[in-house]
Amino acid sequence: MNWPKSIELLNQNEKIIPGGVVSLNRKTDPIICFSKGKGSKIWDIDGNTYIDYQAGFAAAFLGHNDEDINKAAIQAINDDTVLMGAGPTSTEGDFADIFLKAVPSAEKIQITTTGSEATYHAIRIARAVTKKEHIIIMQGGYNGWHNDVAANVISNLDDIGPRRNKDEYPFDSLSAGIPDDHKKYVHIINFNDLESVQAMIEKYPIACILLEPILQNIGIVKPLPGYLEGLRKLADENNFLLIFDEVKTGFRHALGGYQSICGVTPDLSTFGKAVANGYPMGVIAGKSRYMDYFAHPNKQDRVLIAGTFNAHPMITAAAIATLNKLSSANVFEHVEYLGKKLEDGLNTIFSAYSKPYYVARQGSAFCVYFMDHQPKDFHDIMENNDMEFDKKYRAALIQEGIFNFPTPIKQGSISYAHTEEDIEITLEKTKKVLAQLLTNNEQ
Repeated sequence: MNWPKSIELLNQNEKIIPGGVVSLNRKTDPIICFSKGKGSKIWDIDGNTYIDYQAGFAAAFLGHNDEDINKAAIQAINDDTVLMGAGPTSTEGDFADIFLKAVPSAEKIQITTTGSEATYHAIRIARAVTKKEHIIIMQGGYNGWHNDVAANVISNLDDIGPRRNKDEYPFDSLSAGIPDDHKKYVHIINFNDLESVQAMIEKYPIACILLEPILQNIGIVKPLPGYLEGLRKLADENNFLLIFDEVKTGFRHALGGYQSICGVTPDLSTFGKAVANGYPMGVIAGKSRYMDYFAHPNKQDRVLIAGTFNAHPMITAAAIATLNKLSSANVFEHVEYLGKKLEDGLNTIFSAYSKPYYVARQGSAFCVYFMDHQPKDFHDIMENNDMEFDKKYRAALIQEGIFNFPTPIKQGSISYAHTEEDIEITLEKTKKVLAQLLTNNEQ
């Protein structure tokens, strides 16, 4: 495959859009412009077809352009629903009711347009509730673009130094323009490390700890037994809020979010992506005593939430249809079956070679690491995963029409629209790619 039209489009866009794309995370190597998606397939402007495991950074859980979801959005337009900017709407109330039935650990919600906005508001609530300003986030976690969290995702080890035990990592900023005075309130530690949490508690007045319950921006890094339970205990004992960022894990792993699987109830949760099958929506959910700070009677304690497009009627209609479909169809059984089929197939293929590997999976989300064990944190991956081979592997699969994000250690996502045939083709192409990449001496 080659992509002359995609490259030409990027060059044209760069003249009028800085970087050529409106989210710089999308600027990949190779440069590919996708023009169409349906179900599990995507097409680029150069005429190539792919089985897609990128899914809009895991947003299209039901598949691209699901007919039921699109029908609901179109119906909202045809019904002349209006964005007023004044007064409540019935659709936002209907969505909240369905959401709270799906996520029983939550008591109230608020709606935003993006997941980043949701985490932004959740941190504000924590600071308002606790009257403290310092927060803890994870090295290797991604929680949005705002000042508190725009740091320390796929860091260069030269920038953050060796593994930190009981000490925080330097603020490895994802953006210029974040004031140094602001950074001193943000403390970055290792995932799966309760001792570092305890050390931060002893050093700073902590308002909250915000984390993905599974790190899914560096593949699939699962919590060790007792880790999330330990965070819950430390939060209760030290008067800070436990916030689960379920923008990726929520609704993709279970109707009640990953919290319903692990059995740990956070104080607040944030959701996005799969909640509306790719339509732009974020959600903050949690216990009433915290959520009610959005409408606190005392002005000095009230947390502002505003947004002209929050709960846009077309988007909310799509979100209602998404949750209804997730509640009624065999979505989770289907993607678990396909996920297990893919995992088993990959293990069989890779076991024929001496190349170290590990297939990490949670339901429909997966990642092949080129190391010999399930990683427990960011440093584990950076010290052991063969990044160069990872990049070659992804690039070779793209050439065979299997698209996952062409950056090492990024998660792959199976959708409800994927079929057994999709998985079988993916495994056949993987077998072909490995035969090309690995020499006979490695068999």
